Amino acid sequence: MHQASRIFYKEKRLEQKLQQIKRDTVLDNIMQNYQRFPIEIVKGKGSSVWDADGKKYLDYTSGIAVCNLGHVPDAVKEAVENQLESLWHCSNLYHIPAQKQLAEALTRHSFGDQVFFCNSGAEANEAAIKLARKYAADKGQKNTHDVVTFAQSFHGRTLATLTATGQSHVKAGFDPLPEGFQHLEFNDTAALDAIAAKRPCAVLLELVQGEGGIVPADTEWVRQLEGICKQNDILLILDEVQTGVGRTGKLFAYEHYGITPDVMTLAKGLGSGFPIGAVIAGKDAAASFTPGSHGTTFGGNPLASTAGLATLKEILDNNVIKNAEVQSDYLFSQLKRLESQFSLVQSVRGKGLLAGMEVSCPAKEIVIKALEKGVLILTAGANVVRLLPPLTTKKEEIDEVAGVLENILTAIEEKGGVKL
Repeated sequence: MHQASRIFYKEKRLEQKLQQIKRDTVLDNIMQNYQRFPIEIVKGKGSSVWDADGKKYLDYTSGIAVCNLGHVPDAVKEAVENQLESLWHCSNLYHIPAQKQLAEALTRHSFGDQVFFCNSGAEANEAAIKLARKYAADKGQKNTHDVVTFAQSFHGRTLATLTATGQSHVKAGFDPLPEGFQHLEFNDTAALDAIAAKRPCAVLLELVQGEGGIVPADTEWVRQLEGICKQNDILLILDEVQTGVGRTGKLFAYEHYGITPDVMTLAKGLGSGFPIGAVIAGKDAAASFTPGSHGTTFGGNPLASTAGLATLKEILDNNVIKNAEVQSDYLFSQLKRLESQFSLVQSVRGKGLLAGMEVSCPAKEIVIKALEKGVLILTAGANVVRLLPPLTTKKEEIDEVAGVLENILTAIEEKGGVKL
């Protein structure tokens, strides 16, 4: 049997196991579009969360790269509590002080000149796609509306962003999909030639593919891509929804590559759990969003902007990124140790505190066993274990996670017959 097929059937068996151990309470009133683990998380602080039964877990998912400062960080909590006393929401028909301050901070610490605020990563990517097409139209490029993305990418679940996503399983059942997207191979020289020849209106790129298996872009390939985009007036859009706000050991992942994008999208780690997304752009691209061209009711409202501003300030002012850099080195040293120790571990990759461990068994099996042992981790595809510690994590926590993984890998290998 082909390895991919074996992983698929093991995944199905694991899903059945999850169904068997679910709580008696059936979520009759919630649509069943999530496969939930059988715990209810009711409290969080720092790197830890607690379930409804009082059990404590070390959370190395960070709410899927959202809680970069850990759960309920004091500085953000204080700022939000103060804002709750004054104003929760007003529309973007009026000036919002916290939004203005957050935009100033984001542009001061990035390549960008202007910011559009929204509520999520998918909305940020959707807005960036609209901006690219409007930019092309404004430049008189009437026959250029395609957006190039890459195989195994993930950009969201709206119709446009799931079409942009380079994974077929997220598209099943949603035809007809929007036109104007082309998928090329990631880190592939031939893709560069195709972009230069086709001259799309934009290239949308993750510098570390998250849902696609924690695969970093090759530095020289990215630099060549940037050159092609600049030569042909193609907008280079970086999807930093998962990699931004310190996750990779830099404030933004593009800083690792020595490039300057035209547009960048953010969300996840920007608000410490409060829904906020952002599109940051240089002046030329940003000018295409004129009054009435795009909008959102909730985007950048006083509460979300206050959370974002407090989060960014805490990260910038308190050596949080430096801690992420130091702890990343230690985390990868521990994962590399496991790679050398266990034949199940095929490779270790990532940047900063976005780490992937490729294994030759279903990654979900390891995730379930870790949960049972009080550690929350994720998958990134069928056979990659994903670790997303808060940027504030400590050496002792990394040791705990490494120890749990070591015990799980030992038990799997000792069983025999589980390895694919």
